[in-house]
Amino acid sequence: MAAVLYGKENLQVEPVAVPTIESGDILVRVKVALTCGTDVKVFRRGYHARMIVPPAVFGHELAGDVVAVGEGVNKFSIGQRVVAANSAPCEDCFFCKRGLQNLCEDLLFNNGAYAEYIRIPARIVERNTYLIPRQVGYQDAALVEPLACVVRGFEESAPRAGDTVAIVGLGPIGLMFVKLAKLYGCRVIAVGRRQTQLDRAGVLGADELIVGSDGASPVPAIRALTHGRGVDIAIEAVGKPQTWEWAVNMVRRGGTVNFFGGCPNDSTVKLDTALLHYSEITCKASFHHTPAYIRKALDIISAGDITASFFVNSQEPLANLLEVMRHLMSHNGHLKTAIVP
Repeated sequence: MAAVLYGKENLQVEPVAVPTIESGDILVRVKVALTCGTDVKVFRRGYHARMIVPPAVFGHELAGDVVAVGEGVNKFSIGQRVVAANSAPCEDCFFCKRGLQNLCEDLLFNNGAYAEYIRIPARIVERNTYLIPRQVGYQDAALVEPLACVVRGFEESAPRAGDTVAIVGLGPIGLMFVKLAKLYGCRVIAVGRRQTQLDRAGVLGADELIVGSDGASPVPAIRALTHGRGVDIAIEAVGKPQTWEWAVNMVRRGGTVNFFGGCPNDSTVKLDTALLHYSEITCKASFHHTPAYIRKALDIISAGDITASFFVNSQEPLANLLEVMRHLMSHNGHLKTAIVP
């Protein structure tokens, strides 16, 4: 059985053939797949320009057991527990040679986690698949992919212990930023729309909690909490032009903004050029992960510093995935659901 996306909000859980593998591939029996905001967007839109063209099995955060190996595979064997990333770079293009594997000109994506079995292609087997440490559960291991994106985005923002970091948006990704920032020794100001989100951020260690909504900018409150200067780092984890603009206006002179949340296509933002120039504000955007950050995320999870228990609050069988997607689409900010085939 697998969840096949046929188009906009058209998802069917149905019998499919077990994927066949070729030289260098492995076949994994999925033990758990986690829902993701990207998957909800794909479900709503019916496609993803770079990752998936329907009809196709989708889902990309998974952990499972190796049940078959292709010719030439010597890194893994049948019965081992593994976590596979959803992509692997070519390591040979202009961007890969400059350490920007996330921008690889031939980035190979793999989807199909919402299924009993998934084929992991040879390139991902070789460059971005890992054994799950003995002490790590399947749900924790499946969290590696989104956490790797967050760790990369946070480190790209150049945090230092003692920095004040504002995190705008408290879905699972924003909450990962909260927890990670505290691990790095930062003061965290969390901005969310709902009290439940703020409560979760508080449990994860956020030092101040601020309500931000369409009619109430959090910028004045953040300025008040920072003696008028603004925060050292602002991380936008919503993906709306308005919150992108908020982020720029809440950092101090010489501060850094990370536009982590991807806005809808054709979005534009208005930025004060004098503010950017005379305050020397650094604006960055973070997309995806690299194999090095997948490994770093797995190390963080293996150490027990971040676990799925912080971000996964329900479990459902694969047969219920359509209802889960509809619920997530109508309950923005909901935590992750573990899908068990």
